[in-house]
Amino acid sequence: MSRKPVPARAGEKSRIELSFDRPEMLPQLFGEYDTNLVALENRLGVYITARGDKVGIEGTAEAVALARDVLHGLHSRLIQGQEIDPGLVDATIAMASEPTLDGIIRRDPAAPPPIMIRTRKKTIVPRSAAQAHYMQELVGNDIIFALGPAGTGKTYIAVAQAVAQLITGSVQRLILSRPAVEAGEKLGFLPGDMKEKVDPYLRPLYDALYDCLPAEQVERRIASGEIEIAPIAFMRGRTLADAFVILDEAQNTTPMQMKMFLTRFGQNSRMVVCGDPNQVDLPGGVVASGLNDAVARLGDIQGLSIVRFTAADVVRHPIVGRIVQAYEGGD
Repeated sequence: MSRKPVPARAGEKSRIELSFDRPEMLPQLFGEYDTNLVALENRLGVYITARGDKVGIEGTAEAVALARDVLHGLHSRLIQGQEIDPGLVDATIAMASEPTLDGIIRRDPAAPPPIMIRTRKKTIVPRSAAQAHYMQELVGNDIIFALGPAGTGKTYIAVAQAVAQLITGSVQRLILSRPAVEAGEKLGFLPGDMKEKVDPYLRPLYDALYDCLPAEQVERRIASGEIEIAPIAFMRGRTLADAFVILDEAQNTTPMQMKMFLTRFGQNSRMVVCGDPNQVDLPGGVVASGLNDAVARLGDIQGLSIVRFTAADVVRHPIVGRIVQAYEGGD
């Protein structure tokens, strides 16, 4: 891709024209009905025109340069074989806008991702700086606490890493757990056997699994015991060796449950504890949460890391991040 920038000082109006050497990829780059270009225009305040293999960008010098970098980054990802969706467009804009090294250097959106996770169905790349840090911690520490609001990829990335390690044989089992706590409403007695009663609480974990492995493999590995999905109450009395263990919705554990869970840790294992400290459904609220208690107690332990996400790291629809920010304010 060649670029013909028009020099301009920050704040002044600028126009550049880009040409792409792989024009067959432009429909994917632009998105259906040019949705990706519209997203760039709305987020960055630029005006974009596309004619043939030429793309013109108008706006302030800073916004034009950023839009150029994002388009270049997305085009490079297409060449690398990655798919582009609205979430990736928003994430690329956010990562390109995020300063690093005290604001001196901005990460090049066209550069290969610093780390990635390969599963049977897809390759997961970080969509925020916090996600990149999280992925690095997942391969570098024994126990990882991932804290932050919904939609930041805490559980999804942990499941993807667990699947990747199960596929390569780094671990022999994948154990997914969460407390069976109702989210603000009483459901009463659920029908069916034990599995049917607890499955509704564990559905998000199943969803992440099916996104990383073909359905028949998920079912076969569950049947063989390689993958186990169970409420936290089933963990008592066990030692979880040679396993990748994930506790989801950990904010809804009590301090005693959290202590019990963490002390299940065995040889050649990795444990990830995911939760939103501000979304506690236990009677007694935040002060009753085993997650908050554990973070306060264990922050300085060697081999344990804490990764914190914010509303800025939400990778669902952009409005989700704004909703989280509105509810949490400056917290």
